[in-house]
Formats: sequence, C-alpha cells, structure tokens
Amino acid sequence: MTRARQDRLLALLSRDAQWATAATLADLLGVTPRSIRSYVTAINARVPSGTAVESGPLGYRAGPEAGTASRATSTDAATPRDRLHTVVRSLLDAPDGIDVYETAEMLHVSTATLDGDLSRVRALLGGTELTLERSAERARLRGTEMAQRRLLSKLAHDEMDAGSFDLEGLRRTLGEDSVGAAAFGPFKTDLVAELGALGYFVNEFGVGDVVMHIAIAADRSSRARSLDEAGEGRPAQREVGAVIDRLALRHLGVQLGAGDRAHLATLVLTRVIAPDASDPAGEARERLEPRVLSAVREVVEGATAEFLVDISHEDFILRLALHVQNLLLRSRAQAWSRNPLTKSLKSTYPMIFEVAVYIADGLHERLDIPLLDDEIAYIAMHVGGRLERNGRADQLLTATIVCPGYYELHELLRSSVDRSLGQAIEVVGVETRVDPDWASLETDLVLTTIAPPVSSERFVQIQPFLTDADIDHVQAAAARIRRGRRLARLRTELERYFSPDAFVRGLTADDDAEGVIRRLGGLLVDRGVIDGDYIERAIQREQLSSTAFTDALAVPHALGMTATRTAIAIGIAEPSMPWGDGRVQVVALVAFSETDREAFQTVFEQFVEVFNERDSVQRIVRRGTDFARFLDELVAVIDG
Repeated sequence: MTRARQDRLLALLSRDAQWATAATLADLLGVTPRSIRSYVTAINARVPSGTAVESGPLGYRAGPEAGTASRATSTDAATPRDRLHTVVRSLLDAPDGIDVYETAEMLHVSTATLDGDLSRVRALLGGTELTLERSAERARLRGTEMAQRRLLSKLAHDEMDAGSFDLEGLRRTLGEDSVGAAAFGPFKTDLVAELGALGYFVNEFGVGDVVMHIAIAADRSSRARSLDEAGEGRPAQREVGAVIDRLALRHLGVQLGAGDRAHLATLVLTRVIAPDASDPAGEARERLEPRVLSAVREVVEGATAEFLVDISHEDFILRLALHVQNLLLRSRAQAWSRNPLTKSLKSTYPMIFEVAVYIADGLHERLDIPLLDDEIAYIAMHVGGRLERNGRADQLLTATIVCPGYYELHELLRSSVDRSLGQAIEVVGVETRVDPDWASLETDLVLTTIAPPVSSERFVQIQPFLTDADIDHVQAAAARIRRGRRLARLRTELERYFSPDAFVRGLTADDDAEGVIRRLGGLLVDRGVIDGDYIERAIQREQLSSTAFTDALAVPHALGMTATRTAIAIGIAEPSMPWGDGRVQVVALVAFSETDREAFQTVFEQFVEVFNERDSVQRIVRRGTDFARFLDELVAVIDG
C-alpha cells in the first residue's frame, strides 16, 4: 500500500505541476502530513542522482526527475506487487507449473508467504477463464493461451501509468529476456505509416495498447506459445494481418502464425483504425449491423432530449455507430481499449462525460455491452467533437472598437482584431470619435486606442496596430468576463438549491459511496424532494462510472430528472474518504427536476469547476464548519 500511495502522490504532483502543501496532499491521500514527508523521501530515493519531488516554503511539487521516479522499479524484493507479478510470470512461462518450495527460495520468502501470494493470484484470475491448481509442492495455471495473454495484458496495464504506453513497464511484465523494447519505437512508426497508406484514420490513443498486445504475441510466439490456427477472415483482416506479420519479422525477428495474425489484425481493426465514415460505399457501412445503428440512433436522440445538446446529426450517429460496432467486437473478445485522457475528460468536461454515461447506459440496455470508464471516455470524445463542431455563435462576446479616425486606421485595426481574436469575440461596432459616449457602449468588451475616462474590466486599452501583448490582454479580459458570468449564474442557482437541513459534516474514511448516497438521499426524501427510487437509481448511476469528477468532489445523481424540485445535499469529509478509485472531501448529491434542465448544465459544470481548484477546496472544507459558513466560503470563492 505504501508504494501505491507514493505512486499516487507522484501522479498528483506531476499532473497539477504546481506547489501543494503537505496538509493538502494528506487530505487527498487520506494520510497524515508526516506520511507525505516520508513518501517524498522514498520517492526521491528512487533517483539518487536527481530530484523527483521538490520541497520548498510552499510545499511540494514535481521535480525534473518525476517521470524517471514513476517508472523506477522498486528495489525492495519483498514488495508484494512486484513479487506477485514475478509469481504470475513464472506460472505463465511454465506449462507444467512451478515448484512452490523452489520459487519461495528464489524469492527469498517463506513458503507461507508464497502461499499467500498464490491466494492473491487466485483473486487476480477472476473473470480471466484461468484457474490455479495446487498439487502438493506444484502450482499450475490451467486455461487457454488467449486467456493467459489477457492475464499478461492485465499485468502490463497494472505496471503502466494512467493507461499510457510505457515500454519499461511492458518489459517488467514480460521479463528482462523478452523481445527487445528498443524495437517497438520503429515498429510503431512503421505500423502507423502503413495503416495510413492503406487509407485508414489511426487512433493514436489505441496504438500503444495494440503494440503492447503485439509485444505479448511476439514474446509468446518466441516461446512456442502461439495461438491456434484461424480462418482466412475478411479482406481487411488479411490485409492488416499481412502488415503486422511483415513488421514483426522486420523489427522483432519473430514469424507470427496464422492465429496470431488474425487476432492482432482484429485488435487493430477494432481499436486503432477507422475507415472514412463519409464514404457511402465503404466497407464500414457494409459491416455495420442494423441493430447497432438503430440502438445508437435511439440513444443519441434520447440524450439530445434529456440534456438539450445538439448531437442528433446523421454524420455523428454514423461515426458513433462505427465506434460502437468495434466496441461490440472488443467486448466479445474481452479486449478493452484504455484511454489515457479518461480522468482529464471527466474533470474538465463533466457535462460531456455525463452525456457519454447516458449513451453508454442506453447501449448497455440495448446491446448488452459492459462499459468501463475508458470506453465511456471514447464516447465522450465523440460527443465533445460534435459539440465543438457545432460551435454556437452566441458563445462569442460582443465588442466595440474605439479608434479615432485617421485615414483607414480604424479599418486596419478592425481587420487585425477579426483575424487574431475572431474565435473569441465579435466586433459589432466601431467608434471613430475622439470623444465617444462611453456610457452608450453596451457591448461585452470595449477595445479602445485612447484612455477611457473610467476603469472597468470591460475596457481594454490597445495599440492602433495590434500587438501580441494586446491580443493577450483582450483574451484575458474575455476569459474573466466569461468566468464571472458563469460563476454568477452558479451562485444564483446554488443559493436556491441548498438547505441547512441537507448538510452533513463528519463523513469518515469508514463510509462508502453507497452509504453516503443513502444518507444524503434520506435528507432529501424527508424534505419531499425525491423518493426511495431516486436513491436506488443514483446508486445504479454510481456503478456505471464513478461520479468523483475531481480529486476532491463527487456529484452522485440519478439518470433522469425526476425530483419534485431541484435540491442539493452536501456532505463534508475531513480527512478525505474513499470514492471509486480515488478519494474525495465533498459529496454533493444532486436531485434535478424536469423543469430545471438548463440549470442542470450550469450547476453541474461550474460546480465541478469550482472544486477543481485545490486551494478553493481546502478553504471551503476547512472553514465550512457548518452550513452557514460553508455557503459563505463557497460564495466567496465563486465571487473571487
């Protein structure tokens, strides 16, 4: 557990790239500040010649060698995870099993300790179609070669950080004598190039995961552990299989069998590449199952109505259906695709992720696809891409340019503003008088080449010939205005929805997500806002994907806005409590009514935004000792 917490501490510091106090980090990890200091010492010990975590008056932050430290193998031979992986590798490499006593001696542990490790191996085998047999002094894995490879994949993912492809982590999983990791850089480059030459769009997020499976296939094939022969397959499968086979021989020195070629080609076709969805005669449309297209269409139309988002377009439905078709094939093979952007998508775009959860839930009901967070994140990327393309014009801020007339100077300035800032603001007027009526200028921004008579965040003084500094100043002012308006709307909404009767301080690390949802939900039931069914559906939503949208905040809720009125119940935990795969300090159980659909987006996204700021979280949690103080601190943070 200590190593895992060290790794989590390092991941937090590396991701945020800013100073954090020991107390703040202790809250996030559920430990004491003293433990944080010991973790920092241990992490820095991994890189004796550098600094993985810097220390200073402001606390700690990731140092230049943070990446090296995160990849460093533990020097402690008795580390449970390292020992467990060693035992699993030994079992996978020995068809006749391992001698328990010899293995314990090799690992310098007692047979009782190794027996405990074998019990952990059994727990690891859940859902893998593998079994561990024990007969006297021998232990043996039973199961197909495909099931054994899936176990190797599981170990490799455990070694890698946040789902990203890590050659050193892969080498630790396969063993130091595995196929050389240095070969995989050129292999990946050539694979992407050849797939692109065949006319496929390459998903770079999936390439690393597929290369990992190719590495496993090459390693197992080199040990005479190939997959069984497979049929010829369809033309695209044969074409991609030939590319993989040729590159494996060129870079890895391994000749793949027909079974491996077919398996790896299927992985590439369902994870890494996508045909041009705009081609009406393309193979993608031909292989798209009608029930998949129908299910996607129904779910997308439902999400459009439920969340008031404009995604019900034919091109979007087709592209998503192609993705879901591949997802269906992956689910049949239990070949899930990881997404390194899952956590950032959830915390930065919670509303988009929520739409993706709704779509995922609908697909699960119609197609029986068990969806993981990484797979939901891919759906969120489709949704976000569609909404980005929609790009509503009403999101632009309006602006007036004040530039006293002199030849065509004002025209040149307007042209420069449109060219450099056209995606952020829309110029709706130009004043060329030296003494304009400033009070009549009601646009969101006023860009002026002369000093305004009053100071206002709306007024930005710029040069007649726009400079890079001017562009930065205008963009900063536009961002402040947007944020101020968002948070002002949030403050108005929150003051309506909070209640002193639905506030709990004192959640502890012994509480679990379901228990907290029931406790907070009970407060809203007592007030007549929701019924018991809403609580059960909120728990079901939590099981689909954790509602811990930041490192500090969970927002449990049910799919479907069935509350009699919108209300929020708040729970505070100090120190933090476990929630999903992480820990949180604030739980906001939200119940929305049908009449507040638009408010849902405002509250949901901006509430998460407030709790994405670590300093704000600590201020609210530490000072919000009762409901009145909590609301005061929250409003103070919103007002900036």
